[in-house]
Amino acid sequence: MDSCDAVIVGGGPAGSSCAWKLRQAGLEVLVLDQQKFPRDKVCGGWITPAVLEELELDPGEYAQGRVFQPITGFRTCRMGDDPVETHYGRAVSYGIRRCEFDHYLLERSGVRTQEGEPFDKMERSRQEWVVNGRIRAPLVIGAGGHFCPVARFLGARIGTEPIVAAQELEFAMNAREREECAVRAEVPELYFCRDLKGYGWCFRKQDVLNVGLGRFGSHRLSDHVLPFVRYLKDAGRIPKEFPEGLRGHAYLLYGSAPRRVVGEGILLIGDAAGLAYSQSGEGIRPAIESGLLAARIILEAGHRYTAENLGGYRSLLATRFGTGKDWLSNLAKRVPDWLTSYVGGKLMATSWFSRHILIDRWFLHSHEPALELGTAPCVPYAAPRQSLKMTNDQ
Repeated sequence: MDSCDAVIVGGGPAGSSCAWKLRQAGLEVLVLDQQKFPRDKVCGGWITPAVLEELELDPGEYAQGRVFQPITGFRTCRMGDDPVETHYGRAVSYGIRRCEFDHYLLERSGVRTQEGEPFDKMERSRQEWVVNGRIRAPLVIGAGGHFCPVARFLGARIGTEPIVAAQELEFAMNAREREECAVRAEVPELYFCRDLKGYGWCFRKQDVLNVGLGRFGSHRLSDHVLPFVRYLKDAGRIPKEFPEGLRGHAYLLYGSAPRRVVGEGILLIGDAAGLAYSQSGEGIRPAIESGLLAARIILEAGHRYTAENLGGYRSLLATRFGTGKDWLSNLAKRVPDWLTSYVGGKLMATSWFSRHILIDRWFLHSHEPALELGTAPCVPYAAPRQSLKMTNDQ
């Protein structure tokens, strides 16, 4: 029988961030994941300067041998409308590959890992949990994404919740594909569906291209994905040989289907807790922040992991992420779809709305400072001039 202070089920950004903080405080942590790292992970993949600060991540060190693409602007529109370009003149976000980023964070956490072993079961034994019949710990943290088995253990009705379904593909382009790709690496492109119930993206991270589309609800997603890929090809934005076999995944928007996130000796973090931003679906920053907030509550509990002692975690999530419902979303539910689409399209066609609402607030959350966790601020990354010039010339 193995034993530790905490078992974290899932080694993604939420799990590794929580493990990192707990280990810094002297706890013995074991991360259990059914896959072996580095592992492929479908994700648009960008992080903001706030994430760098919260993780105390040295961007210069991270960029060595890994994709780390400065983002200085965005190209946005409804499909078929004229695009609006927003430029900042500085890096407001950074493109990463999840296969690299997740592996880096997990290794940096310095905790023990059990990779390639799926979660099978957990049973209560006195004041502890026994995971997979052989790992004993007083605390289990579910960080296994939307389909996390710990979330199911706490009663999540997986398969019946209102989800965002997405399909995407990421691959390294060859010389011919780089020549055919019109997307600029520093300016990701966002294309919103005509009914505004989802959006597609085209994101070039150095020589890596990521294309995908997500919509609220899983019904007939391919009816939107395939036309979107053809739309990008016809517009000359992506290589003509770009494959149409995209990979799927799903997640919850924060507030759309609240999950029980606390139990006796149990916490849920990241997508397992359903924390993706409601306006954009972006989940990396909420995942990391929830992992750090969970670590704070765990340490304050002082090894007494009752549901009552861990209950403050719910309050921290509400304080940080709000209710998950904003006034515009509530208004959209009270007016006809055609009117929402019409007004939304008019707003998105304006430079002011695209910059200050769509990008700054809904995608970058630049109005929200980094969590105050007693860490030193991190200096934003600035790519060498030669590297930037090479990117712009591609």
